[in-house]
Amino acid sequence: MDVTLLSIGLGAVVGLILALTGAGGGILAVPLLVFGLHLSIMQAAPVGLIAVGAASAFGAVLGLREGLVRYRAAALIGLTGMGLAPFGVRLARVIPNAPLTVAFSLVLALVAWRMFNQARRIPSGQTESVQTQTHLPCVLNPSEGRLIWTMPCAWALAGTGAVSGLLSGLLGVGGGFVIVPSLNRFTNLAMRSIFATSLAVISLVSVGGVAAAAWQGSIAWNIARPFAIGAIGALLLGRLIAARLAGARLQQAFAVTSGAVSLLLLARGMGWIAV
Repeated sequence: MDVTLLSIGLGAVVGLILALTGAGGGILAVPLLVFGLHLSIMQAAPVGLIAVGAASAFGAVLGLREGLVRYRAAALIGLTGMGLAPFGVRLARVIPNAPLTVAFSLVLALVAWRMFNQARRIPSGQTESVQTQTHLPCVLNPSEGRLIWTMPCAWALAGTGAVSGLLSGLLGVGGGFVIVPSLNRFTNLAMRSIFATSLAVISLVSVGGVAAAAWQGSIAWNIARPFAIGAIGALLLGRLIAARLAGARLQQAFAVTSGAVSLLLLARGMGWIAV
């Protein structure tokens, strides 16, 4: 099959996953490129980051229009992540492909396990409620609907950005699997707001990783462009059907799929399979 058409198709799979599962679903972009186009982790990482970042930016814009994005929190996390992403890109050029593949498989397995357990705790047809704890580092001001800024809050958000930025540059993941649990742990934001804010952060962090990779000349643009186009198009179409299909069962199915892919990546990284 033509590389361009295959790239568009694989990108469409990523966009659909993002639309149906929320932030964090784009972690399958790199495995799709590894197995579908036989790229190394270092080659696939910036391509996947472009697609996930572009698709997340579209989702973030829609979230801003709906007033769901906490833009100051997103800016702090995103700018911190942008600062660490180039360091991750530099590490990816030094570390051999096999250890990178094993590392990615372990991260993907963690994401799958966490998503499966989270989906199992949510009864069918219900959504997670807003946390009411006041001892969290970042809490909303009831009268303004904005986060109350304190030093513990700033440090928690900055630390989240540092981890997501490093992983974005190193493995080409958007970092939603780090950002969403962190915002859920450190803030009392509603889940819809957490997802929307996470998409805004991913789009910012992706800029740092992509810029660093482009500066070092490690982006296969002939694959990246159609891959991103497919992801954005499928994301927009997927939002139209997400309300009907999204739910705990779908999240669990995605988790099981991610777990299987992580095992394949582990086998590839260990040299047990050659595909």
